[in-house]
Amino acid sequence: MNKSHLVAYVARELQTSRLQAAALVDTVLAGVRQGLVEDGSVTLSGFGTFEVKNRKARVGRNPQTGEPIQIDAGRRVGFRVGKALRESV
Repeated sequence: MNKSHLVAYVARELQTSRLQAAALVDTVLAGVRQGLVEDGSVTLSGFGTFEVKNRKARVGRNPQTGEPIQIDAGRRVGFRVGKALRESV
């Protein structure tokens, strides 16, 4: 399922237009993004937790030449599945 499928699902379930459903989906995603920026994690009970994680700098390999390259430290978003979602899938 991609974003357009999700919008169509929301529109069908809420019996609303696709435009309104798209606004709802965008608002929820913006809220998750804002929560990650401000708090570092967003927990949706029964679904899971989105969490910002720090990655250490490391040495990788250039796949074409095999030479070692330095990969900078960074941040990424991880997701831990909630119990209800895990059991339903």
